Amino acid sequence: MVDTETFLDVSIWRDQGGDGHFETYQVPRLANQTILDVVSWVQQHIDPTLSYRFACRVGMCGSCAMMVNGEPRWTCRTHVKKVVVEDCLEIAPLRNLPVIKDLVVDMDPFFDKWVAANAVFEPSRTRDDPMAPITPDDPMRIVADGAIECINCAVCYAACDVVAANPEYLGPAALNRSWSLVNDSRDAGQAQRLHAVSAGGGCHNCHSQQSCAKFCPNELNPTLSISGLKRATLKSLLRWDR
Repeated sequence: MVDTETFLDVSIWRDQGGDGHFETYQVPRLANQTILDVVSWVQQHIDPTLSYRFACRVGMCGSCAMMVNGEPRWTCRTHVKKVVVEDCLEIAPLRNLPVIKDLVVDMDPFFDKWVAANAVFEPSRTRDDPMAPITPDDPMRIVADGAIECINCAVCYAACDVVAANPEYLGPAALNRSWSLVNDSRDAGQAQRLHAVSAGGGCHNCHSQQSCAKFCPNELNPTLSISGLKRATLKSLLRWDR
């Protein structure tokens, strides 16, 4: 009987204390195989010390995001046949974030940017007040709807060349969240928020290259949100100068 099994040459980033390098593994090539399947196979059959993150496996949580052949992707929703090059794959941790171990990155800097961008809802009412009505056809609600599906996977952050060049830049996800709150009529933190996103690492650093929109797995357009923030901060500046 002829052995017709084919294999993938998979280079995976290994980092256990700052001495990072790629190691190559041979992984059986299967039908309908995802990148996460490949990483899991290596961990289960070759090296149980390989560290990586995943949770839902169905494209809901975003925790399995990694760099695949140089591009940020959710590995559970990326099929090998769509990205493989001559039976070779390169899998690395997300760009622009510190590596904890192997494919696991430290997400603290990513979420610290959300805090710096005041991307947290500031209620204008207490729990004792009546709930503020917002109708689906409200113009501000329609604008906010285009930005609220972010699940904090940091794919856009890894894709952003501005973040790579300027570590102080707040990044697409934090600014996208701030834009959704700018369009929330229930929010009471607008003045502080617009000040935060117009500061040194804020929205005006964006070069509008749209890498964030290109790679967002939920097909959001953070560049569009950032453009809205640029307009809003300019209008606020003109009002403050009066």
